[in-house]
Amino acid sequence: MSDALRPLARPRLYEQVVQRLREHVAASGLRAGDRLPPERKLAEQLGVSRASVKQAIVVLEVQGLVEVRHGGGTYLRRESLDVEPVDELVARKRRLPDVLDAREALETKLAELAAQRRTEDDLAEIDAALADMRREIADGELGNEGDRRFHAAITAAAHSSLLADFMRTIAPEIAESRQESLRQPDRPSKSLTQHERIAEAIRAGDARAAVTAMRRHLRTVSRVRLLSWDPDADPTPPEA
Repeated sequence: MSDALRPLARPRLYEQVVQRLREHVAASGLRAGDRLPPERKLAEQLGVSRASVKQAIVVLEVQGLVEVRHGGGTYLRRESLDVEPVDELVARKRRLPDVLDAREALETKLAELAAQRRTEDDLAEIDAALADMRREIADGELGNEGDRRFHAAITAAAHSSLLADFMRTIAPEIAESRQESLRQPDRPSKSLTQHERIAEAIRAGDARAAVTAMRRHLRTVSRVRLLSWDPDADPTPPEA
């Protein structure tokens, strides 16, 4: 049978709720920091269960678009709800653990070598990357470009052409993991602090400290809401 005649996927109800919330935010002129209507009210107005509303809110939370304050409601973190398709989130959830494993294996070694081999020019580039990230965060951005430049500077400072080739091979996947991490609440400033500790160890020529600092940083990168999200789970808590 032709693959074109495979069974059609039935859209999840909560995906439709997400789309309605996106339309509501746009039509209502809501802005970052504004509160969404309570879940019970949304369920009544949309004619769906609270479980569907809860799962829709979780999808928005996973993407860093809303902040759920337990007992205090759901608040926008962005000016609009530019939502990724759920299938793309599911695909990234599946590949992210392997990417994080590869990053820890490669980047801890790169940090060790950078502490041993860095030049003054390498240190200047690391400092410039940190300055970029500080400026981005101060401007209300995630610090994505500064983060990318910092890790690239460490790769260069390791002076290992083969490891640099490996990093280039998985660059798109690393970029995904970076974006996923930096959109976690309060993560950009924490990431910057961890970068500064890595840089200090490299500047001091302390390879062991550089490895430890990089490993701690990458363990933080791995703590993202996406990995604990189950796209098929009923988010309604069981009754006592």
